Amino acid sequence: MNWFREYKNSLKMTEVEEVIDLIFYRPLAFLLVILVYHTKIKPDHLTLAAMIMGILGGCIYSIGSYPTCIVGAICYLLFNILDCSDGQLARIKKNSTAVGRLLDGIADYIAAIAIYAGIVIGYSNKPGQPTSLVFFIAVAGISIIVQESLVDYFRTRFLDIVLEREDTFDEGLKEYRNEYEIIKKQKNKWFYKTIVFIYLTYSQIQRNLTTGKKRGKFINTTPENYYNKNRIIIRFWVFMGPSAKITTLILCSLFCRFDIFLWIVIGGFNILAVLLRIIQYQIDKSFERPKK
Repeated sequence: MNWFREYKNSLKMTEVEEVIDLIFYRPLAFLLVILVYHTKIKPDHLTLAAMIMGILGGCIYSIGSYPTCIVGAICYLLFNILDCSDGQLARIKKNSTAVGRLLDGIADYIAAIAIYAGIVIGYSNKPGQPTSLVFFIAVAGISIIVQESLVDYFRTRFLDIVLEREDTFDEGLKEYRNEYEIIKKQKNKWFYKTIVFIYLTYSQIQRNLTTGKKRGKFINTTPENYYNKNRIIIRFWVFMGPSAKITTLILCSLFCRFDIFLWIVIGGFNILAVLLRIIQYQIDKSFERPKK
């Protein structure tokens, strides 16, 4: 097997990949994929392993000492490598499933909640620490949800238009709404119902944040023209992706300076998100049909 070719096939379009993923996380994740490729391990198993590693990291952070900050950071690092590997394995084996994609998203949020909760508990166990930390972590958590909703939406839209594929965002919503109507009255699928409900709620928030623009409004452009006008801004969008925040938290953990991480998320990334949203709005307007 040509592993280099398979590695390229395991990636998304490079324009929508985070730089830190391309140069660090995904190469390491692919080494793991090579190790498990000929085993019975499935992408969902890697997803669950990633979630467990994130929860373990949160438990270790909760101890609140300098050594546990380092160990917690290592756990979060391993979480992100595992989190990258499940999608790569699914793309290579071509066995991606709708449930798997939902589980991947839910696992990310469970791990993040565990990590931040652990940091709060660890800080609260130290005398003299500011009680405002809980408030700032809550603000940072809301900020991250908003930021990554925007990143996910514009990245998906970029791929839909440039690759001339179906509107995966709207089609996915329709698919899961229909699925939820079917399973919500069934008694033995509570876990799946919970996952689908959370996804639909998250997607509705995402739709509200992105003003509900649909692909059909871009009637005066070609994929090439859309790509040319968005190829720079999409790189700035993905710069705010999850790996950037995970890496920032890991680096801040080396010095136990979580306050620096919070200010980067609340200040730097929010300012960048607002600026990009303004610029993206102007770009989107250039594709709209002129009024008669």
